[in-house]
Amino acid sequence: QVQLVESGGGLVQAGGSLRLSCAASGSIFSINTMGWYRQAPGKQRELVASITYTSTTNYADSVKGRFTISRDNAKNTVYLQMNSLKPEDTAVYYCNTNARDRSDWTRRPKDYWGQGTQVTVSS
Repeated sequence: QVQLVESGGGLVQAGGSLRLSCAASGSIFSINTMGWYRQAPGKQRELVASITYTSTTNYADSVKGRFTISRDNAKNTVYLQMNSLKPEDTAVYYCNTNARDRSDWTRRPKDYWGQGTQVTVSS
């Protein structure tokens, strides 16, 4: 069993900042790439940012230069620092990780999702 717990969402005005956190726990054998996705009502879920175990990062063009993703491997935690927020950033943000579960003898990597945290940016 692998669980992801997210925190840090909230309501901010345009131009403000938020920092999201996501901690993985449970019978974790290893964690590969971690990332953040977001989804607004009526829209497809989209990748916001991802980070590999060795800290190679990837960002959506819409957030490049404003958001920063980082991770603490010792704590199995990934962060998303969001600056210069815009109303179009409003969405539910989901943490995702590709991990191997110790309870699975095959140790096949699988994707796990957090419960989501709401980010609302007002104008």
